[in-house]
Amino acid sequence: MFRTVLGLLLAVLLAPAALAQSSYRIQSGDVLQMEVLEDPSLNRSLLVLPDGNVSLPLVGTVRANGRSIDALRSAISTALAPNFASPPTVFLSVGQLNPTTTAVNAAQAQAVAANVGTYGTIAIYAVGEVNNQGKLDVDRGTTLLQFLAETGGLTRFAATKRIQLRRPDPKTGTEIVYRYNYKAVQNGAKAPVIVLREGDTIVVPERKLFE
Repeated sequence: MFRTVLGLLLAVLLAPAALAQSSYRIQSGDVLQMEVLEDPSLNRSLLVLPDGNVSLPLVGTVRANGRSIDALRSAISTALAPNFASPPTVFLSVGQLNPTTTAVNAAQAQAVAANVGTYGTIAIYAVGEVNNQGKLDVDRGTTLLQFLAETGGLTRFAATKRIQLRRPDPKTGTEIVYRYNYKAVQNGAKAPVIVLREGDTIVVPERKLFE
């Protein structure tokens, strides 16, 4: 009974937003906000990957590109249903539209959906034109933008348009390189959230003469 009442209450509160987004068709690069009433541990941001899918815990991938919010919400509820006594109550909304910004390379924005814990610390490394170089411990869940704000900032020689996040890829034994235009963000550009992981290295090059 309580679950039903709570679900109805949330539906009423979210109705205006749902109506506003009812005609929108999801695109690759969108960031969606998912909430599962029966299991809050499943609540998270979902990045629509370049192949048009979103990645879900307990399920795997679900096609999102071209679907309406309501259609995808129904598909997610159906996909999660085998893990519950009855189909779960899923709330879905558009958190951020496909970004038209150079702040992060669009083809490498998969890091938005990084599923990390929220407790403890991880080791991150910073080199180049940063005020605090070397190994730094940060809280799990810290984003790249928060890292730049929390760890002493950049020197006046920093090439803020060309910051790199280098992440080891254990599958290939190489690095994945994400390029981050911090200057664009400072000027108000929206960018996907990059959540840092253990062993990430932030490289801040020196600014060129006329850069």
